[in-house]
Amino acid sequence: MTDKVQIEQISFWGLAKQNMRKLSMFIMLGLILAVFAILTKGVNLTPRNITNIFIQNSYILILAVGMVLVIIIGNIDLSVGSVVAFSGAISAMIYNKGIGLIPTLLLSLVIGALIGSFQAVLIAYLRIPAFITTLGGMLLFRGLTYIITNVSPISLRDDGFKQIASGSLNIKGFTIGNYDGLSIVVMAVAIIALVVYNYFQRRRKIRNGFSLIPLRYTILKIGALSALIILVFLRFAAYRGIPTVGLVLFIVTAIFVFITNNTVIGRYIYAVGGNAKSAKLSGINSEQVVFITHVIMGVLCGLSGVVFTAYMNSALPQAGNQFEMDAIASCYIGGAAASGGIGTTIGAITGGLVMGVINNGMSLMNIGADWQYVVKASILLLAVFYDIWSRRKSGLG
Repeated sequence: MTDKVQIEQISFWGLAKQNMRKLSMFIMLGLILAVFAILTKGVNLTPRNITNIFIQNSYILILAVGMVLVIIIGNIDLSVGSVVAFSGAISAMIYNKGIGLIPTLLLSLVIGALIGSFQAVLIAYLRIPAFITTLGGMLLFRGLTYIITNVSPISLRDDGFKQIASGSLNIKGFTIGNYDGLSIVVMAVAIIALVVYNYFQRRRKIRNGFSLIPLRYTILKIGALSALIILVFLRFAAYRGIPTVGLVLFIVTAIFVFITNNTVIGRYIYAVGGNAKSAKLSGINSEQVVFITHVIMGVLCGLSGVVFTAYMNSALPQAGNQFEMDAIASCYIGGAAASGGIGTTIGAITGGLVMGVINNGMSLMNIGADWQYVVKASILLLAVFYDIWSRRKSGLG
């Protein structure tokens, strides 16, 4: 079995060049963190600020996970901000009726799925372009949000809802040195899981006779990712522990990384995005794939609506303003191709963090919102330009 395995003879720089599209977003994030660390004298890297970056951008990151799937199939969803506002308002009204937090969350996901299904039918089966359908959805659900809220905030009956966004996971009295003990344990488990995953992934390639990169490069990748995990979790541990919303985001990310990398529907999404006609001819039900993708986007809008309502501790009629733009920008900055067929969940999360770190850094420097828009727009345009340039250079564009 092992005699079929071929180890690729490739240099470090050759491997880096092959994966530059994936590496560039991490390099960009690291450089931005370093620049703001200098400009803010390290304030942006304090445990409290790192925790706040995750909390303040959690709802955008959740949307980006769904948006990247929509972009991969070659579509776009302009309605997500309005759907977040609508589902958030509904969730607040349900919770205020005395219904518990978990049932409220589940009902919000169902509402998001129904909205996603409504738009998905129009896009997948009635052949109405996604741009037009979701533009209509943006107006429709914004109007419905104004109607059900009477253009007034809906306050929550207690602070229980708020814990989804602002709460922390820790065990009282359990510390390791000056650090939260649970955060350290979870950090260790995450690193072990990373090692085990890469081990079994390598064994699977050996079993199937696939070519492998040299072991030293796999070890280097594990080391780099472990260092990133340690950096983030030590910041959590030095403040209040793991943010509750961080666990939510981790679960969502893990689910969709698994779906896109290890399931049939994940392969179908990339196939439809790469070439819908060829996918259809090969037996893939492309309409069903488009339908499922937009339903997923609706479900994640429902979840994001709950998280944003919890973060604000009330449902605001103007909630979700420009969320769709932030989610789309996160995907493109994270390496998704404007033409479809290319993109990853991790890339979308990284792109969202790039946007979040920029917003946070400029806020710490007291830079006005006007210049923040200019900087974000410039980075988005550069990301799309890089996508087009790299595709042409590789002969794909």
